[in-house]
Amino acid sequence: MVTPTIRTVDLRSDTVTKPTESMRLAMANAEVDDDVLGNDPTAVRLEREVAEIAGKEAAMFVPSGTMGNLISVLVHCDERGSEVIRGDDSHIHIYENGGVSSLGGVHPRTVKNEEDGTMEIGSIEAAVRSPKGDLHYPVTKLICLENTQANCGGRCLPIEYIDKVGELAEKHGLKLHIDGARIFNASLALGVPVKRIVQAADSVSICLSKGIGAPVGSVIVGSKSFITKARWLRKTLGGGMRQIGVLCAAALVALHENVAKLDDDHKKAKILAEGLNRIERLRVDVTAVETNIIYVDIPKDPKFRAEDACKSLEVLGVLVIPQATFRIRIVLHHQISDSDVEYVLSCFEKTF
Repeated sequence: MVTPTIRTVDLRSDTVTKPTESMRLAMANAEVDDDVLGNDPTAVRLEREVAEIAGKEAAMFVPSGTMGNLISVLVHCDERGSEVIRGDDSHIHIYENGGVSSLGGVHPRTVKNEEDGTMEIGSIEAAVRSPKGDLHYPVTKLICLENTQANCGGRCLPIEYIDKVGELAEKHGLKLHIDGARIFNASLALGVPVKRIVQAADSVSICLSKGIGAPVGSVIVGSKSFITKARWLRKTLGGGMRQIGVLCAAALVALHENVAKLDDDHKKAKILAEGLNRIERLRVDVTAVETNIIYVDIPKDPKFRAEDACKSLEVLGVLVIPQATFRIRIVLHHQISDSDVEYVLSCFEKTF
């Protein structure tokens, strides 16, 4: 007896996308050289394009967003014991192995992330510690924002808010870094170019392997002097790669072909969120679904937690991850079809 093949719909993250055929072809035909020597033409092209998109002077390819954020923080906080202000629910604070502390000697100071992903401006200012202040404290050098704010459901930080944080940073002689892992999602959702969103930032880390689907890599952008220092740190951290044009070629395809597809991801996320919210035992804050991330609250049954629900859904071929004891995270991406959305809804109905 032949066991029927279970349909698989992978919604664990927008990092699970597979390279498209056009990406694979571009990688096979990529013009390359030694990037450590500054000669890889495909890498140079990618970096120029991303710098232009972000409205910054220069850019540098890195293997991951975590390295991009780490390098950015270490460039700005160039004295051990410096302090960085960041959200208590931010990716850079929770999911990046404490790298800024363990590798850079940078002290984190957290401010509460509100439900919309922002940190209250007054709370940020109250957290700033001046070199003229009490000698017991570290000195604040940097503020970090995240856009979209993943742990708050992919919420978009408004331009006016980012501008205010930038003004606050300038007032206190600080730098502003934006973790723009999903900055293209924010741009599409807000209807505003990336360069305007990050105008107030001194540096930005832009992920290419999430929603737009490149297999590997991020690009950090900033001033020429910032990127010069960043290249030294990339080498120190083991990110001095060679023929990276093979990877950058796929990233260029992602930039050219997949950014516009994010709008469809957002629409599908809204449809899925509305459908899940109609299931009696589930709750979704549909108004909070601004981009491609959905949080689903399940009944608070200690015998059937989010982890158990995810295992039950996996049996049906739907891959999602627990966000909390009674909350499930779903992330849409360009390789999820309309019929996939319908199938996921039917599987949730069977499970709950």
